[in-house]
Amino acid sequence: MNTIRIATWNINSLRLRLKLLPGLIEAMRPDVLCLQETKVPDDLFPMEDVQALGLPHVLHWGMKGYNGVAIFSRLPITRADAPEWCDKGDCRHIAGTLDSGVTIHNFYVPAGGDVPDRDVNPKFGHKLDFIAQARAHFAANRPQRSVLVGDLNIAPLEHDVWSHKQLLDVVSHTPVETEGLLAWQAEGWHDAVRQFVPPSEKLYTWWSYRNRDWRASNRGRRLDHVWTTPDLTPVSHEILVDARDWVQSSDHVPVCVEVQI
Repeated sequence: MNTIRIATWNINSLRLRLKLLPGLIEAMRPDVLCLQETKVPDDLFPMEDVQALGLPHVLHWGMKGYNGVAIFSRLPITRADAPEWCDKGDCRHIAGTLDSGVTIHNFYVPAGGDVPDRDVNPKFGHKLDFIAQARAHFAANRPQRSVLVGDLNIAPLEHDVWSHKQLLDVVSHTPVETEGLLAWQAEGWHDAVRQFVPPSEKLYTWWSYRNRDWRASNRGRRLDHVWTTPDLTPVSHEILVDARDWVQSSDHVPVCVEVQI
């Protein structure tokens, strides 16, 4: 069986947390590692340090201080076309195609600010527009042999959050966001992780820094996702929850799916 292991992590600053990547790679053994919020402009990207990790084929798109996405691969990968969503050029999507013909899309969807009202919060409007454009793009360009990963900044299902009722008016779980994300997903994608963990079970990938004892409170959200097209078969998954306890770790944890290609 020919498979590849694809991991995704919002690293929340590549240069700050580069030292954590060997532990991730040892634990998850990814063939492809996708990162979000790298926060490093392309001219300062630490290419030699990254290639020393054993994932020598690197695609990156970054800017100073914000956003940024990268794909590190053990296998040769060629950069693929990716729209500049909302005409902002703000380093939120990078794509690459492996020699096997599998295309990997790595997304960092806007967080959307604190107020779930586009009339008073432009960041929330940007998030909704981004999601709508992504849905329209994949509706017009139906994906095949593709994997979509990343910090999508939305927990779409009832048990993707610690309290569905209390978070209905909190950005990341409002109905307008969850409906938009699921509509995007419906344009040719399957939720790979939820094929292993039923929607009736709680599942999180993010815990706020504000929670002093995040394990005890367990007020998490599933913001990090792996989607696959129907012509690829997920065969296993892993969520590295213990990474939340790494020294100076991100508030997100890595997610990995092994896919039969």
